[in-house]
Amino acid sequence: MGKLMRAWQLPRWGMAHLEMVQRPVPQPGPNELLIKVAAVSLNYRDALVINGALLQTPPAMPFVPVSDMAGEVVATGMGTTRFTAGDRIVGNFWTQWLDDPPPAEILRHGLSLGGPLPGMLAEYVVIHEDVAVHAPTSVTDEEACTLPVAALTAWFALTEAAQARAGQTVVVQGTGGVSLFGLQFATALGARVIVTSRSEDKLSRARGLGAWATINTLQTPDWARAVADLTEDGGADHILEMIGGDNLRQSVQALAGGGHILQIGFMEDTELRMPAVPLQLRRATLRGVSVGHRRSFEEMNRAIDAFDIKPVIDRVFPFSEAPAAFKRLQEGPFGKVVIGVA
Repeated sequence: MGKLMRAWQLPRWGMAHLEMVQRPVPQPGPNELLIKVAAVSLNYRDALVINGALLQTPPAMPFVPVSDMAGEVVATGMGTTRFTAGDRIVGNFWTQWLDDPPPAEILRHGLSLGGPLPGMLAEYVVIHEDVAVHAPTSVTDEEACTLPVAALTAWFALTEAAQARAGQTVVVQGTGGVSLFGLQFATALGARVIVTSRSEDKLSRARGLGAWATINTLQTPDWARAVADLTEDGGADHILEMIGGDNLRQSVQALAGGGHILQIGFMEDTELRMPAVPLQLRRATLRGVSVGHRRSFEEMNRAIDAFDIKPVIDRVFPFSEAPAAFKRLQEGPFGKVVIGVA
């Protein structure tokens, strides 16, 4: 028998069935990399996948979940040219999406890491070399593992979809992983960032990260009016929409002429409800964002090094406490929940 490793797997759907097992260490085939995983981070998507609430076609069981990871290349398969042993890498979530245009498979959740493809919650994983991206040199493994989904989603929304620039106003909803990366990236690009949250403590921490203004939506339910007041009725150029449902009504009202709503999350509802006429009068764009491609990932990592951006980590859990990490994810963390593996 070959060398064994620890992994968390699902024999069937449901968080209660997540179990730690021993498995043989996989071996890389042609053009593949064997990665010693250093750390993984959790996304709300991971919980949806585990509970059978996202994928149209279920993967084969037992299934290893979780999309994000950072690690080190420890072996390479025949024909590998992009990486060598010792390289620090992160994985590209949409494995087929290297640059525009996106593959047709993305319409059916595509071949994405952590469902339907096997995930990263193991001590070793094998991925194709085209799926790997060099990690930024200025961040730790725990910080690097937060980048593949949350960071790239925010970066792609701001730079590729909206093309945000200095002097513009960006509204970021909430203080989860995508939102805080949106705050950090937009600030680095020279934009003014308004953060909304129901927690005064989290808003205070957001100001410490560079937020230009904050809105407590418990105290000010009409947050669109507050955005108008802050911008002297100019409105926001770009809004990272994380809530969905009826929240879109206020996002439209808070938007500047020619602005963008980047639809990313659906914490309230997967259905979107908004008035058509204000959207038309603003000549606005509503665009769905689902992570991004490898080229944008590589550009983002260079920007992280250039701007010395440090991902915000809520807490790091040991590998043996993966269920507790998922519980923390559901509690509304400030930043990313990480599981140490190495």
